[in-house]
Amino acid sequence: MKRILGTLLALLVLGAPAALWFLSAPVTLTFASPPPRALGAATPVSVRVASPHGTRRVAAWLEQGGERLPAFERRLPATRFAFHGRQEPPETIQLSLGKAKQPALKAGRVRLVFEAEANDFRALAARLEQEFEVIVEPPRLEVDGLQHYINQGGAELVTFRVSGYWTEAGVRVGEHTFRSFPMPGESDENHRFALFVFPWDTPATTVPVVFARPGDGTEVTARFWHKVFPKKFRHRQLDLPEAFLEKVTSELDPGGAGPLLERFLRINGEMRRQNNAALAELRHKTEPRFLFHLPFKQLSNSKVESQFADRRTYVHQGRKVDEQVHLGFDLSVTRNVPISASNDGKVVFAGWLGIYGNCVVIDHGYGLQSIYAHLNSMDVKPGDAVRRDQVIGRSGATGLAGGDHLHFSMQIDGVQTNPVEWWDDHWIQDRIRSKVPLAAQ
Repeated sequence: MKRILGTLLALLVLGAPAALWFLSAPVTLTFASPPPRALGAATPVSVRVASPHGTRRVAAWLEQGGERLPAFERRLPATRFAFHGRQEPPETIQLSLGKAKQPALKAGRVRLVFEAEANDFRALAARLEQEFEVIVEPPRLEVDGLQHYINQGGAELVTFRVSGYWTEAGVRVGEHTFRSFPMPGESDENHRFALFVFPWDTPATTVPVVFARPGDGTEVTARFWHKVFPKKFRHRQLDLPEAFLEKVTSELDPGGAGPLLERFLRINGEMRRQNNAALAELRHKTEPRFLFHLPFKQLSNSKVESQFADRRTYVHQGRKVDEQVHLGFDLSVTRNVPISASNDGKVVFAGWLGIYGNCVVIDHGYGLQSIYAHLNSMDVKPGDAVRRDQVIGRSGATGLAGGDHLHFSMQIDGVQTNPVEWWDDHWIQDRIRSKVPLAAQ
């Protein structure tokens, strides 16, 4: 009996620590939001700490030039044996890092170290590290002194120089931002240009600015001389006969449930937004050079059926049911007419795209792209280099189209712009070619 009791006592003595050992859990450290690329005066950085038994110690510091600069520290009483059964939710710790908080910081690279130790038997620790650039002075901008005349819905190009440390620079018009690129033929990355759109629905009083961002969450801006010409866009009414609703829903919502009108409205609204977002994402598939030198061409012998930024009111059985904006030109000739590339470029998309049906998108460099929609057939594929006037497909009525025509539009960095300007060689000379060289002839 004594032997049995001794064995049981030994099991208890040894088993309790073993149980506490296995019940212990590690700490998980992640950034609560994407960390900045740089630290300014007092840049916020959020770290998410997940430990089911809480934390005994949390500390953060910056390491630079062999020095250790404290940023955060917290110690709590240890609960090495009485942690079991406790479930602590994750917490987010806000750090403020930068020259104002750690005055000894100098310009250059710095490493953040964040450590946390679990408040349980094993006291497992975790470490999170991240490097940043320290910014002690904001970047500086010097914008060209040219006169910039801008049509509402149209495009413009501005050149500028940026100095100091920066991670992103370009033009901002209201809520839209447009990338900048190094001036062609120059080795100085700080001498840049940005091609941008003054969107059709942006108030004409909006002031476009050149911006530079150092990556610490701040932004430096500079204005430039400009004059915006407000435009009045057309308002048109389109009737929705049952035959058209049948055609559209059967093609774009096959097997869909519900009344035809409800299905059409989802197509005309939700699908339109999704398709436009997909077109905008193609801005990332662009060449860092202009691929053209001649003006763009309108479809030969075509009749303009709809214009850029036409406001369309949709009417069904005498009642207004929807309103959308048409961001392109509808051009018609005859049925199944050959469609040519409006300029030299590279195909970045050729396939089915919802309301646009069979669609081809051609990149012309620096975020400038042309769009050809409702095609009956396509003769090109992504990656193909195309020349001005080269046949890329044939017109049709695929997608959200009531009859055979070409929907032609253009976009800059994903924002659609009025193609009329790009059909005008005089405009291209004044706005583009006089500031940045185009492709060699």
